[in-house]
Amino acid sequence: MVTSDQRRRQLAREKFERQQKRRAEAQQKARRRTRIIVAAIAVALVAGAGAYTNFRTESAADGAKEPVEFPSPSASESSSPEPKMAIDAKAKYTMALTTNHGAVSIAMDAAKTPHTVNSFKHLADKKYFDNTKCHRLTTANIFVLQCGDPKGDGSGGPGYNIPDENLGALGKPGADGTVTFKAGTVAMANTMQPDTGGSQFFLVYKDTKLPPQFTPFGTMDAAGLKAVQDVAKGGVEGGATDGAPKKAVTIEKAVVGKA
Repeated sequence: MVTSDQRRRQLAREKFERQQKRRAEAQQKARRRTRIIVAAIAVALVAGAGAYTNFRTESAADGAKEPVEFPSPSASESSSPEPKMAIDAKAKYTMALTTNHGAVSIAMDAAKTPHTVNSFKHLADKKYFDNTKCHRLTTANIFVLQCGDPKGDGSGGPGYNIPDENLGALGKPGADGTVTFKAGTVAMANTMQPDTGGSQFFLVYKDTKLPPQFTPFGTMDAAGLKAVQDVAKGGVEGGATDGAPKKAVTIEKAVVGKA
């Protein structure tokens, strides 16, 4: 027979175990939120400049933690309005990139991302992307090649911003607040603030979880995806997991036209 004293001890023990479980769950959620924020910051590079942010990343060489600096603007520096709408919003468009590692063809849907497609058409017609470098490759947690900066250092842009679009296309966020950007997806980089897209975009070469804050506007063809994956296999300069790709990538020519 259980005495009242034994019953009190049992209830106290159960209460303690519940408290420990809740504390562990809270710590796990906090760590998950931190991973999401770090991953999101890692992609958020776009036009504008000046501010730098530090975050920790794994060294591919020895697994040690090392700080890495990359330009990450604290605010958009838009000095002019976005281009006047000049595309057929009901049509399908293709962005053809000729690179030193082969052709990358990107299918774009103007009905879902009219401002984005219109901006890329405007810039490509002006040869804005011609002879520019893809300045950034990430190989841990997020798996993208980032391009579209005429300066080649992550701080350049067209001098205007475009609105976010199509943010619900990748489904409802999971419990960790992320959606999956599948391999082959092409999306806009931004400053982590709404409507701060410029000219920089990233090519996803392996399924990547990110918050649904980056406009997904296109899909690479199989040959283009393979070309980016081959670049990724070469790794990042200096053995890091975030920085300029060892296999330097140059967009020699960009053309946007109806599919």
